[in-house]
Amino acid sequence: MSGILDTVNLRTQMVGQNRLELLLFGLETEQIYGINVFKVREVLQCPALTEVPRLTTAIKGMAHIRGETIPVLDLSEAIGRPSVPKEELQRCFLIVAEYNKRTLAFLVRKVDRILNTHWDQIMAPPAEIGVENYLTAVFEHDGKLIEILDVEQILADLYPMRTNVSEEIATKEVKTKASEYHILCVDDSSVARNQMQRSLEDLGIKVTTCNNGRAAWNMLNDLTEKGVDVTQHFLMMISDIEMPEMDGYTLAAMIREDTRMDKMHIVLHSSLSGGFNVSMVKKVGADGFLAKFNPDDLAGVVVDRIRKIESRR
Repeated sequence: MSGILDTVNLRTQMVGQNRLELLLFGLETEQIYGINVFKVREVLQCPALTEVPRLTTAIKGMAHIRGETIPVLDLSEAIGRPSVPKEELQRCFLIVAEYNKRTLAFLVRKVDRILNTHWDQIMAPPAEIGVENYLTAVFEHDGKLIEILDVEQILADLYPMRTNVSEEIATKEVKTKASEYHILCVDDSSVARNQMQRSLEDLGIKVTTCNNGRAAWNMLNDLTEKGVDVTQHFLMMISDIEMPEMDGYTLAAMIREDTRMDKMHIVLHSSLSGGFNVSMVKKVGADGFLAKFNPDDLAGVVVDRIRKIESRR
């Protein structure tokens, strides 16, 4: 356990090349779950919590950690499992993480270890389990199936977010121009894809979505082989970073290495730390980074791109 506590912050500096490191943890059963180390600030024994009025019992209270007051979310209860009894809280652990510009502490029963793997070993959940679940990916390790939770879906259910774009941005003039354009959005989280699609369609722009980098690459390659200039077909590509089979960094790098599509405008869109991504955006040749999720920020990036193109005409 001490090794995990000592190395989490160092591991978050890992340079991603279609590889990732997962912090493995458990809830109330023997099932093992994983969370990307990039999102983890620290792991600690659950301290005494301050109770607060709340709309959901999944929020167990507030933890005071290094000068910050951080809400504590019981992951078991959030995904519909039995909650942690109050008398057992201090035997549990907190995974302090950053998602969508929000710092949260996830209450878990145990923390196992950090596992180094590759995104091409991570698969989407089987279609047979349906869409009503909190899984974003699965993978097999040592004969066991490790599940990666769709934390964005969990948070969206607990903290519903608006997707409509403000009228100051989505003006009549903007909507008229936007209707001429087409955007490719890539994200493995269905809630994130839906958020992006609703916000961009609020501008009047056409949206095509893919659920991971491999699917996006295959689609772009197929279009290119059919003679389509994808740099003209799509105004831009907005891609998540963490995705099964192929991450956003690798997707951006492969596009830049292909002379048929290397001029495509690429924005990486992620709940990962913005500071880390400044250097990674440059390394893989992307044109920008956008932190999740604010509909006006998303629309603003698109409107700026449209205006630049229109100014050249």
